[in-house]
Amino acid sequence: MYCTVGLTRAPWTLPFAAEPAEVASLRRIIRLRLELWGLHSVVSDAQLCVDELVSNVIDHVGVGTPATLAVSMRGTCLRIEVHDPDTQALPALIRAEDESEAGRGMVLIDALADRWGVQLQGDGKVTWCEMVTELATGDGHSGGGRVSRVEALVSAYKGDRTHRPRPAGSSVLTLAAAEVTAIDMIADLLHWLRAHGCDPDTALDRAQTHFEAEISEAEGSAK
Repeated sequence: MYCTVGLTRAPWTLPFAAEPAEVASLRRIIRLRLELWGLHSVVSDAQLCVDELVSNVIDHVGVGTPATLAVSMRGTCLRIEVHDPDTQALPALIRAEDESEAGRGMVLIDALADRWGVQLQGDGKVTWCEMVTELATGDGHSGGGRVSRVEALVSAYKGDRTHRPRPAGSSVLTLAAAEVTAIDMIADLLHWLRAHGCDPDTALDRAQTHFEAEISEAEGSAK
């Protein structure tokens, strides 16, 4: 896979059988996918939405129903879909005072997602929800200004390392090559610090402490 300054988030689908035992696996898969996409801030809400969409199929269509999970981007919004073959059992919101259990999962989805709906198709239906991400553009990053600045630096820095191999006819940077380039940048910065009388180990320790503090703060505010 190749990337420029942006990040490609290709749509993906996963067929599954609507079994209670499958829910944990689907939660794990969507977490891994969203972390790969850099969408850490919506992982928990997305997992809950998957829980409810899949549970809705199990409870109201039937255990073992063949279904499909589909995840994609719509601009800067994350879209989650669950496809099933039933066109009769349509999810709906219920009033808070209603004693029926039917539809309670959609109340949670309505609270977590920015939009949701149901689409009937010739061979079944699609129940979907969308949630806003922190992305400024669909192929951007959610790491904020720091990540955007480093993306630009890595691309520029790579351009000066002409000894690095590049696929024929390609001007984009592979993720593996980007990692090597970033490591080169860090090593060169350490050489620069040492040349100016600074202790590279102290600088690394301070940078690591600062990085971990920012990550902890960001994860805490997301809860």
